[in-house]
Amino acid sequence: MTSLRRFLSLKQAVTVSLWVLLVMGLVEAKPPPNIVLIISDDQAWTDYGFMGHDHIRTPHLDKLSEEGVLFRRGYVPTALCRPSLLSLATGHYASTHGVTGNDPSPKYAERGSVLYNERRATLISNIDRFDTLPELLGEQGYLSHQSGKWWEGNFRRGGFTHGMTRGFPEPGGRHGDDGLDIGRKGMKPIKDFVQMATDQDKPFFLWYGVFLPHTPHNPPSRLFDKYKDKVASPHVARYYAMCEWFDETCGELINIIDEQGVRDNTLFVYVTDNGWIQHPEKGRYAPRSKQTPYEGGIRTPIIFNWPKVLNPADRPELVSSLDLVPTMLAAAGARMPGVLPGLNLLPNLKTGLQIGRKHIVGEGFAHDIADVENPEASLLYRWTIEGKWKLLLTYDGEVNRYRSTHPRSEKRPQLFDLMADPTEQNNVAGQHPALIRRLAGHLDDWYPVKERQVLLEFN
Repeated sequence: MTSLRRFLSLKQAVTVSLWVLLVMGLVEAKPPPNIVLIISDDQAWTDYGFMGHDHIRTPHLDKLSEEGVLFRRGYVPTALCRPSLLSLATGHYASTHGVTGNDPSPKYAERGSVLYNERRATLISNIDRFDTLPELLGEQGYLSHQSGKWWEGNFRRGGFTHGMTRGFPEPGGRHGDDGLDIGRKGMKPIKDFVQMATDQDKPFFLWYGVFLPHTPHNPPSRLFDKYKDKVASPHVARYYAMCEWFDETCGELINIIDEQGVRDNTLFVYVTDNGWIQHPEKGRYAPRSKQTPYEGGIRTPIIFNWPKVLNPADRPELVSSLDLVPTMLAAAGARMPGVLPGLNLLPNLKTGLQIGRKHIVGEGFAHDIADVENPEASLLYRWTIEGKWKLLLTYDGEVNRYRSTHPRSEKRPQLFDLMADPTEQNNVAGQHPALIRRLAGHLDDWYPVKERQVLLEFN
């Protein structure tokens, strides 16, 4: 007992001494990190040098991954830009934040009509129900800047202190307006913002939701020339060139941080909003990619890079883009807004310990929102991944446009062994009925669909 008292007395003395030193300014408290969130737009999970692509060159992202923590099996919960981006801003699933598609369905309200605009305004107002990432960082004294894609009105609606997007109902305010110029027309707005924040000695957050490699696929000729003779399709060559153009802008972004001398205290986070497989005969995406729940639509590499804090690692675990909000908030020492579905990965990133989660889940909705008050009206899929297994269930939500993207010809459960069949060609559901029932339990525990429950029937 005497030893215990001595230990506690020593611990208290050390605590008091540190507190006194902090007050006297003799021990400098470490400032919170700057945070840079890079979000590419419409890019396949395979299409990077560090992911082993045969042709595409991405040297700046390669270096970011090599010097950071790379998760090769990252996923977004929804394979469409607007709901995916709002999940990155709020930390919630689309079925929770309420923006399940890109636009109200023109089937029920003509585009540009009073009713259509009222429904657009209703969707934008959903963000007001949540503490957003920029708002929570702002409580910690962060300045924040929005550039690139942003669907939820003016940048201030998201809690950003600075930004580029004027937003609906301004002209061209559907999904980014002036913000879409970033990268494609230079990086000056970001450079000016970073200069201002460092001059004021303020921590900053950058939302770099660049409109690349998204269509229009109009890369600089110097990049297109590098790829046009490597592949038979000019459509594919242009897309490959767009991926390298995007990487070049990431290099410019990193240089801006370097030039201000704050790189060592900057956390870079990388993710894509949704996948893309370039159609070889058309200037659009191929089946089973964008908008779909297949790997080509939802899988993405995820990178965390924070010099002198995170040791480089190539991690095998499953992670979700929903993990990014709690992880970035933890890095900043910011408030957690109640219960978030994602995990704070920061302890695992620092220690290298395995992430304890065994499975992740996601959902897919139609591009056109049939009912802005009822997400299930547009529900097309739910999915879960556990280890090598992926279960995909199909529902009868309304599609309206993009019917060819969602044929839903297979109504029964789909089960894929992602290690043996990464392109999901062989549905082995009939061979594993017990496994399907267990995996389906993950989905019902998360988000029970009552009115459109799939019957688990096996042949």
